[in-house]
Amino acid sequence: MGIEIERKFLVVGEAWKQQQDLTPTRLSQGYLNRDKQRTVRVRIAGGEAWLTIKGESKGASRAEFEYPIPLDDAQQLLALSDGPCIDKNRWRIEFGGLVWEVDEFFGENEGLVVAEVELASEDQAFDRPAWAGAEVTDDPRYFNSSLASRPFKSW
Repeated sequence: MGIEIERKFLVVGEAWKQQQDLTPTRLSQGYLNRDKQRTVRVRIAGGEAWLTIKGESKGASRAEFEYPIPLDDAQQLLALSDGPCIDKNRWRIEFGGLVWEVDEFFGENEGLVVAEVELASEDQAFDRPAWAGAEVTDDPRYFNSSLASRPFKSW
């Protein structure tokens, strides 16, 4: 079983853009299931696509299974999504020996910028960049599956 251990933070300011030469990847993702116990997501990033199944979060950990799928299949599955698709740019920034993923959202989630870092264990120590503000790991409003049904602009 795959396990994802991820911490999530609100991004403060724009200093993160100064870290290195950054080229974002545009992501579109939709949810086929958004139950608390499991989510099923379809994601397109550039010319590649994945189907991802995630279990219920327990702290910063949850089961995660991800499989590449044909781009045509992903486009058809996005049309079956439960609610609107999430649209965002993702930047990968190396900091403190880890890769931070910074997501800038568009559409009904415009104005929201979050940073995520994947860890090897829940108690792993890590350096936090100055632009990583308040931690929102345990706040379900910031789950992408939640943002698809209750967008940031509606808060």
